[in-house]
Amino acid sequence: MKFSVALPQDLISDWIDGRSSLAILAQAAEAAGFHACSVTDHPVPTGRWLDGGGHLSPDPFTALGFVAASTKTIKVQTAILVLPYRNPFLVARAANSVDLFSGGRLILGVGVGYLKGEYKALGVDHDARNDLTDEYLAALKAAWTNDEFEFAGTGYQAVGNRILPHAVQKPHPPIWVGGNAKRAIRRAVQYGDAWLPFNVPADSPVVKTARTVSMGDETDLAAGIAYLREQVETQGRTRPIAIVLDSFRAPEGGPQAVLDAAGRLEQMGVSWVGVHIEGKTVSEWCDNARKYGAEVLAKAKA
Repeated sequence: MKFSVALPQDLISDWIDGRSSLAILAQAAEAAGFHACSVTDHPVPTGRWLDGGGHLSPDPFTALGFVAASTKTIKVQTAILVLPYRNPFLVARAANSVDLFSGGRLILGVGVGYLKGEYKALGVDHDARNDLTDEYLAALKAAWTNDEFEFAGTGYQAVGNRILPHAVQKPHPPIWVGGNAKRAIRRAVQYGDAWLPFNVPADSPVVKTARTVSMGDETDLAAGIAYLREQVETQGRTRPIAIVLDSFRAPEGGPQAVLDAAGRLEQMGVSWVGVHIEGKTVSEWCDNARKYGAEVLAKAKA
């Protein structure tokens, strides 16, 4: 089992106060033994959403480029990049650049997003987000796997364009497709290297806000995995697909309970989990990350 940790978005002001703060957070995550660290993607959220409990977010590629420059081995991950927000070839270039400069450490987690106000501000049709995500994934692969490519999309067209040099990772940086809905699972099987479900119970505010499919326990996850395997057969996919559970919540019972839960997930086929570390300051977050590393990660690797 591998563990990814979300860098604390609620401390973003501290990141900006001194560039060293973001480096300190990333280095603490690496030293603790996390395999990856992640940032989210909200370029222009509404004040209403922020005041209701939402969070600010840096530009993901800028932040991850800085994180990569401040660390040595930890992978850098978008969790998630809202793919329809940007022209896919701009995403291809930005992701390609981070992978090149990090020595092949980028994980591109993508999803459709849900904030109507953000979609409106960016001039993107919220109702078309699923179709656009599928199209943009196809465009990414065309750009990444050909020296020169052609692609006709919604309002844009490549007529023999190049995005070179290619990324370090071949055939491209891994794509983790996020979402709990059946369409997201079908998308992961068709385009992704991993399915990235979100561990959110039915009573979670985000379920109502995002109108997303809940996934609150191992029973829900097992149903999603069963559908994933069904789609692998239906689509005739032959290469492996990983399962990555985001927002893995620590059960009651201390570190051993966390290890036991991770072990059960691993038996179900989950190979990565994404976790959140609490901390009201950079120092407190780093201390808690180190504690998690000593009590959970070191034992998980043993």
